[in-house]
Amino acid sequence: MNNLSASIKKFMGNKNTVTILGVIICIFVLYFGYNYRINQKVQLTSIPYANTTIQPRTLITQDMVSYMEVPTSFLIGDYYTTVDNIVGKYSNYNTVIASGSIFYKELLTDSQYLPDAAFQDVPEGYTVINYAVNMATTYANSMYPGNKINIYYKSLNDDGKVMFGKFIENIEILDVKDSSGQHVFENSEEARTPAYMLFAVPENTHLLLRKALYLSDYDVELILVPNTEELSDDESVYVTSEEILDFIEDHTQTVDVTQLPNLDDIENTDNNSTSTNSNDNEETENTNNQ
Repeated sequence: MNNLSASIKKFMGNKNTVTILGVIICIFVLYFGYNYRINQKVQLTSIPYANTTIQPRTLITQDMVSYMEVPTSFLIGDYYTTVDNIVGKYSNYNTVIASGSIFYKELLTDSQYLPDAAFQDVPEGYTVINYAVNMATTYANSMYPGNKINIYYKSLNDDGKVMFGKFIENIEILDVKDSSGQHVFENSEEARTPAYMLFAVPENTHLLLRKALYLSDYDVELILVPNTEELSDDESVYVTSEEILDFIEDHTQTVDVTQLPNLDDIENTDNNSTSTNSNDNEETENTNNQ
């Protein structure tokens, strides 16, 4: 026994032996450590993903979801891991979930929390107007949310002459919806026909528009025209014609607000940019001569 201990002690006391053992141990550590790290990187996990492109505000159903295996290291962020937590939710209002994408939690929401983007950035003191439009009055569906529009005013005056001119300027389109309330431009796979345009104006301007439409005996028409002038983002909505303003106010000063028509109920007439532009100079001259 003493001889065995002496032999081991002698063996371990050899510098060459210690060096060889150290190298072997290092090789083992590097080998197993490397394999452990590699296995961590390539370890597969099964997660649900969208097997079709999902448009905004879409109810997620079972047939839209499949499972796939991906390396765990590829997964970052907060995502759903089971189909039961996905089916029954809605894709968010500002989200298109691409085919093949996993379901990150910020992409989905419950129906009661599904916001309407049109109302997110309405300035304080502004009133949202839901104005009836169609393909013609939206210039063949070319007026988009975020675009600026002007409102032109056309009517007869007390002498039966035509008044026409730019009335209100720098109005931002909040949204365009079809007759069922769906957003016209949010779905890239479905053609929708515009029925309502949403925009916001200060409350005094909102009342002014209602007063204008109260003057039905004067054949009042409000015409939405795309704004082609370059304006700063902080420029607010404003009335551009004092003459039209005075005409409306003079003829409605005794009218109670409860008698004013709601803009939501107005059926807008067909018009297009050609007729507006062709009459612009002649009828504006009529306005200025009143």
